[in-house]
Amino acid sequence: MHPTVRRCLESAVRVLEAAGVDSPKLSAEVLLAHVLECSRFDLHLDINRLLSAEETVSFEALVERRRGGEPVAYLVGSREFYGLDFRVGPAVLIPRPETEQIVELCESWFQAEDAFVFADLGTGSGILAVTLAYLFPHARGVAVDLSPDALAVARANALEHGVADRVRFVCADFCRSLFLPGVFDLVVSNPPYVTDAEYGEVSGEVRDFEPRLALTSGQDGLGHIRRVVPRVIDMLAEGGEFLFEFGWRQGVAVEKILRQYDNELTEIAVHKDLSGHDRVAVAKKIIA
Repeated sequence: MHPTVRRCLESAVRVLEAAGVDSPKLSAEVLLAHVLECSRFDLHLDINRLLSAEETVSFEALVERRRGGEPVAYLVGSREFYGLDFRVGPAVLIPRPETEQIVELCESWFQAEDAFVFADLGTGSGILAVTLAYLFPHARGVAVDLSPDALAVARANALEHGVADRVRFVCADFCRSLFLPGVFDLVVSNPPYVTDAEYGEVSGEVRDFEPRLALTSGQDGLGHIRRVVPRVIDMLAEGGEFLFEFGWRQGVAVEKILRQYDNELTEIAVHKDLSGHDRVAVAKKIIA
């Protein structure tokens, strides 16, 4: 006998609760909606729908992988960011809602019709570069990442959202000098900032599945930030903006790093996220 949507969900939730994974009910609903190619809302509108044998096998296979801790975003192959769907996989970090604050700040500074040149350092799946190019159709950008596999994901996302002709992807270490001086109006980054100690305490879902290269940055988590700030100052045009994300305990240290360059940077500030934690730093290159 074929199981119903209700039965499948109830069974999956019990399995995932017993395994101790995060958000077992949400996980079960997202996975089943993915298999049935519908929304989570649709599941509950048709709770007595019968699954085919093929659908049942597919769903149970995903639940088993989820039981082992594999993140839902990797299982379904996508995650929403700023209203857009992005492909994700083990080569890239799963987008977090905190990173959306960078885009919000950019939207507060630039008008939709503005033409400007930006760089996204450590682009990963391309969420910042692609979203900025999507929101600002006259903007052009460069997205840098050390991982060729991550850049393949980012390129696919740029194609998906119709901005591939305005974003150039570069495989390189963004802490090195890569560009001519003064060519960018905006530089954004979500660099690695997890400390070695914090990495030892993160959940298995993160530690066992997401790429460590994109997460950690030495003993205090600030290695990439220290190295990239002078590079960004060189890259920025006069009056250009720099925004980057950092760990919620690092606000004071990040502001101290930026103020070492107060002869070249101005309007240095730290913005809090919706949880009230320090999260995004901003600075502007001084106009000589």
